[in-house]
Amino acid sequence: MIQTALREIRRGTAEIIDEARLEILLKNYFEKGETYTVKAGFDPTAPDLHLGHTVLLQKLAAFQKFGGHIQFLIGDFTAQIGDPTGKSETRKKLLPAQIQENAQSYKTQVFKILDPEKTTVVFNADWINPLGAAGMLELTTTYNVARMLERDDFDKRHKAGISISISEFLYPLLQGYDSVHLGSDIEIGGTDQKFNLLMGRHLQRVYEIGKEQAVLMMPILEGLDGVQKMSKSLGNYIAVADEPNEMFGKILSVSDTLMWRYYELLSTQSLDAIEALKVGVENGTHHPKKVKEALALEITERFHSREAAINAQAEFERVHAQSEIPSEMDEFTVQGPLWVAKALVDCGLSPSTSQSRREIKQGSVKIDQEKISDEQLQLEEGEYILQVGKRKFARLKVIL
Repeated sequence: MIQTALREIRRGTAEIIDEARLEILLKNYFEKGETYTVKAGFDPTAPDLHLGHTVLLQKLAAFQKFGGHIQFLIGDFTAQIGDPTGKSETRKKLLPAQIQENAQSYKTQVFKILDPEKTTVVFNADWINPLGAAGMLELTTTYNVARMLERDDFDKRHKAGISISISEFLYPLLQGYDSVHLGSDIEIGGTDQKFNLLMGRHLQRVYEIGKEQAVLMMPILEGLDGVQKMSKSLGNYIAVADEPNEMFGKILSVSDTLMWRYYELLSTQSLDAIEALKVGVENGTHHPKKVKEALALEITERFHSREAAINAQAEFERVHAQSEIPSEMDEFTVQGPLWVAKALVDCGLSPSTSQSRREIKQGSVKIDQEKISDEQLQLEEGEYILQVGKRKFARLKVIL
């Protein structure tokens, strides 16, 4: 049973540090019924989680099956600093009200994956604020500047003469101190978090809490483009809060190659079942589109419902296979005449007029299901169905 659990926990992981401790924790659970704690931290810097975040949540859910009690840490204090990981400049400070609003949104979303009875939601302001000046000074003595500058992103910024604030040096120390306060047995995070995750082990030694957490790192999930990491700022993301039709369509838009990456990191199907699907695609007994539809159904059902997922599949088929327009879409009313490039922006179909013009040039824009090529087109009084690509639609009413 331990080996079965280890296989599931290792699934999709990039690196495990101190796997021997992980095995001991599992052994104690199966033989003695002893549970253990698994920590994962999320800074509430945006209101919505995307599927890239849920890679960690899926792994936490796997631990819950094998005796793990999850410490879901919302970094309401550390979010005020901003994680410097991968950043080329100091992040802007968020307002406390915005942090709290985002934090509440996270709590709503995570329990679509995690078992609330095996999860404790904690906020690190609860123990960092009481540290006070003396405690914070003591914390800074546990690590030196030279070692901090060995961190890749700090090193690059230092050599380039780009400013690094003292508060950014505090971030990994505070994340590590979270593990001291919580007494975490395991911490998981992305591969880009390795420095911060190891800080937890270091500080647990320094503060002599009697244990050192094992560390499990998950790979960064690629976005819809299959190249860059999934990110809202890059526009290649699938949000947990996306509507069913949007979520289903986005998943079907990923490449056949990327589909297997999503299966490994996001699906709850067993590794053996996924391998059987791969073999079926390779020998022609399974069509890649049908396999991808099954993944889209699974993920859409997870965040909505079975009925919503089936309806999204039917709607996708109706719109795309039969070249029909959706039964529901956002509606807008504007004063005209209106330049078509601006109309696409106003309806949320394009981020800028320059992008609108590029999409018109590429033949990606349709009005009333007819492709247009005139970038300077003016929309006069009337009602229009605007379409960009295969999935973006809006109904526009122009009045004079």
